[in-house]
Amino acid sequence: MASALDTLCGQAFGARQYHLLGVYKQRAMLLLTAVSVPLAVAWYYTGDILLLFGQDADIAAVCHLGVCWALVHAAGMGSRGAALGNAVSYWINVGVLAVYVRVSRSCKKTWTGFSMEAFRDPLSFFRLAIPSALMVCLEWWSFELLVLLSGLLPNPKLETSVLSITLNTANCLFMIPFGLGAAISTRVSNELGAGRPRAARLAVRVVTLLATLEGLGMALVLACVRYVWGHAYSDEEEVVAYVAKMMLVLAVSNFLDGIQCVLSGVARGCGWQKIGACINLGAFYVVGVPAAYLAAFVLRAGGLGLWMGIICGVAVQTLLFVAITSRTDWQKEAKMAKDRVFSSSLPIDLAT
Repeated sequence: MASALDTLCGQAFGARQYHLLGVYKQRAMLLLTAVSVPLAVAWYYTGDILLLFGQDADIAAVCHLGVCWALVHAAGMGSRGAALGNAVSYWINVGVLAVYVRVSRSCKKTWTGFSMEAFRDPLSFFRLAIPSALMVCLEWWSFELLVLLSGLLPNPKLETSVLSITLNTANCLFMIPFGLGAAISTRVSNELGAGRPRAARLAVRVVTLLATLEGLGMALVLACVRYVWGHAYSDEEEVVAYVAKMMLVLAVSNFLDGIQCVLSGVARGCGWQKIGACINLGAFYVVGVPAAYLAAFVLRAGGLGLWMGIICGVAVQTLLFVAITSRTDWQKEAKMAKDRVFSSSLPIDLAT
């Protein structure tokens, strides 16, 4: 939901409505804090929820320990202690960023103190925030479903172990295109807010080229290390051999995922979250997940089939984003960005 700020803050900054960044930030903090309460309750009961989906009891218990850290503070208890350490690092990050915003000269124009404007018009935020959340979650949930489905395969502990290793590796590799996606989201929203559509279009072309080159490079790396990568997680030869097969499939999915990630950043910068959510819903839940189920359980390809099926969804997602981005009227997008910014509360007249 916070990715709604990619659109709102980026376009406001480009339009030189700097004070709106502080208002948007406060509004997001208030609304997202309220939303986090029911999510915390859901995390607390994650173990029971996984058991309802037919997961192995031992696997479900470990997953529960990992997600209930916000409510169970018992340091020195294995995975709970690790989770608590993760929580502390997040809060340190929050504190450092808060201090930076308060004292940095670069935030002088964007942070003018707390304002009652943050309490006004929450629906305008939710109109972008909810599609933003769906856009991200629909994609991430599909990959998490792979682990759940792997728990229903004949050898669930082996399958979930290998799928978890693959998913962890994918998450690490995803950080590079994720950074590119965040950068292009900011750049596109800034350029559109400033009324420079040609600059926005050029930035999209450059970042797409970078993502393509990065994907090809990482695919080569995965192919070269596939026989040794599994040893970083396990000494069992069965797991290591299985991971080696998965790395080749991961190379393909990482290449496609990198391109769609930067184009998703373009979508956030333009305010296309509703379109992105619809694309992800269709790509993953009409194509990807059914294809994964078919490959794994009907064609009996196991965990490898699960990942190959989800690649079909990623391919459809990437093609749809490419089609929409290539047909974009950037002049129209720049006008829409200006309208969005100046329809916000308390715009400043730049002429004065």
